[in-house]
Amino acid sequence: MDIAKTTNTKALAVWQKLILAAAVIVIIGVIYQQSNESGVSVSRSNIIVETVKQSALDITVTGYGELKSAQQQLLTAKTAATVKAILLKPGAIVSSDSVIVQLANPELDQQLQSAEQELNKLNANLRQTKLNNTRELLNERSHVAQSYAAYENAKLKLKAEKALVEQGIVSTLNYQRSVLDEQQLSQQLAIAKQRAEQLKEVHKEAQSIQLEQIKQQQGIVVMSQTKLTNLSIKAGINGVLQRLPVELGQSVNAGQEIALIGSVDSLIALIQVPQNQVDDISLGQVARVDTRRGIVDARVTRISPVIVNNTVEVELALPKILPENVRPQLSVDANIIVAKLANVTFIERPANVKPYTEVALYQLNPISGDASLVKVKFGRLAGRYIEVLGGVAADQQLIISDLANLTQTNQTIHIN
Repeated sequence: MDIAKTTNTKALAVWQKLILAAAVIVIIGVIYQQSNESGVSVSRSNIIVETVKQSALDITVTGYGELKSAQQQLLTAKTAATVKAILLKPGAIVSSDSVIVQLANPELDQQLQSAEQELNKLNANLRQTKLNNTRELLNERSHVAQSYAAYENAKLKLKAEKALVEQGIVSTLNYQRSVLDEQQLSQQLAIAKQRAEQLKEVHKEAQSIQLEQIKQQQGIVVMSQTKLTNLSIKAGINGVLQRLPVELGQSVNAGQEIALIGSVDSLIALIQVPQNQVDDISLGQVARVDTRRGIVDARVTRISPVIVNNTVEVELALPKILPENVRPQLSVDANIIVAKLANVTFIERPANVKPYTEVALYQLNPISGDASLVKVKFGRLAGRYIEVLGGVAADQQLIISDLANLTQTNQTIHIN
């Protein structure tokens, strides 16, 4: 009898535990159901509510980047030198003849002095040569004159002896000697004239050689002067000094960068676009660039074929007239219009929503003040807006704040 009593007591205890557990489960279920029915309260000031719109919409690709000069000029050192003075700093507005950096090289001064001295020496030699040539030519002309006089005298003598030899006054032998003298003097005169002409040509060629040497030396002098002039680093174009990677007293080599000049009246925008959106972009498309000082219309002129850090560089041409204080290296945002949609449903992009996805969002009931979850199907992204393909209609309101912590457990929430 004692054993049977103990067994009944244990069985009763087990049933009591099962009943208690079932009661707890029922209570929890009721509480959970009441929680779902009553909803969670959310302050209106802590959420963002947007209205679904229906109208024309520009499909855009958004990117970021900076403004660059359309025209740039890199200034380099022409010879090895030392930075003697830095006259302008980055950011300075420059004209084409503005001196930015003054370099120094004492060897170039010495080279110029030596070249000028050699040029003076060659010029002096040319003047001396001309004097000598004049003297030689005068001597040669004097010799020609003497030969001419001797020849004329021989001609007169021969003419006189010709009449006398017929009369027997002059012997035939003397007459023949006179004939021979006249012929020899005639040949000597011809040779003298030929020598005088050849001497002129020799003098002319000698002076030509010296003039060529002088011309070469003048080129050396001009080159030395140019090297000295190039020590004054000038901007070369009108614009702004963008970069100056040298310091006072620094030694620079030939070809080393001294400064970078960029135009300020002709700018472009270099925009980084996500690689998964660049396929929608093509040359000639219109873009809107936000310079933080105004919105500027632009046009796509180049798309880089290279992908860097999952982005592609797109170049936008800007108009000549830009907002005030717009300068190179200014950070900008750009929206490139890749398509224009007519009569499309859209809303401002909710938090964490990606294109072509279906997301549960709270739809606001303006009468009751409650918001219930609805499945919204999204399409293409258009800057800060996104296309709505289904789930809601125009003029309905959605909460676009991030409420992922509520959507998992609450079908309805109260807005207060």
